[in-house]
Amino acid sequence: MITKNQYIEYLLSTPINYTCSNLSEHLENVSHDSVTDFLQNEKFDPKELWELVRERIDDSAEAFLLVDDSVQNKQYSHSIETVKLQYSGNVHGLVKGIGLVNLVHTNGSLGDFYPINYRIYNPDSDGKTKNEHFQEMFRQATESQEIKARNIAFDSWYASVDNLKMIHRSGWTFYTNLKSNRKVSITKEIGYQNLEDIEWSREELLSGKLVRLKEVPFWLKLFKLVDTNGNIEWVITNKLADDFTRLRAIQAVQVR
Repeated sequence: MITKNQYIEYLLSTPINYTCSNLSEHLENVSHDSVTDFLQNEKFDPKELWELVRERIDDSAEAFLLVDDSVQNKQYSHSIETVKLQYSGNVHGLVKGIGLVNLVHTNGSLGDFYPINYRIYNPDSDGKTKNEHFQEMFRQATESQEIKARNIAFDSWYASVDNLKMIHRSGWTFYTNLKSNRKVSITKEIGYQNLEDIEWSREELLSGKLVRLKEVPFWLKLFKLVDTNGNIEWVITNKLADDFTRLRAIQAVQVR
């Protein structure tokens, strides 16, 4: 026999090969057929994941939540209901698989990453977007899960106006990227302009620049991060403190 805890712990510790045969090879007296029968007869939900990890997270106001989506590759599947063709960031293209929106907790230390919630992305079934799943999980983290962390990081996919306003109203600090086609305003006189058209002083490259996004009713701090190959990453945050500089922005991005 196999228990739910055994199976969940297997998934947490095996990020690459998560097949029935692989699991049976790592448990005594458990056959491939036993794992298959178990999966056909048992159901899991995010609450059980939370119960498993809630005592393991190192939670504090300085901790982070990370939001991202992933695709579990099921290219050889022909009958799993939630499998569909969708974009995968890992392969930078379309993949046949199961889409997940993940909420992960970390204290910022290397290796300290625990998934605390997830949603299966299946709009054909529930009609929900990835952003709607994210909003549900964020509210659950702040309300029922009572997470102490007050920092959250995510990529440009989740940097919608509604998401930024929801996080800001909740008293959290967010760190995210902007796509290059987003426009920002520095002054009313200049109006909204493309990110590439903004002029930066040497001091502003270090300390950031205060900007406004359309329909976002509060100031943000924008950073222009350029790597050694000349690639530009635009990072915004609602943390406006003078001592929040380029170095700390890079550190926040590296956590994600």
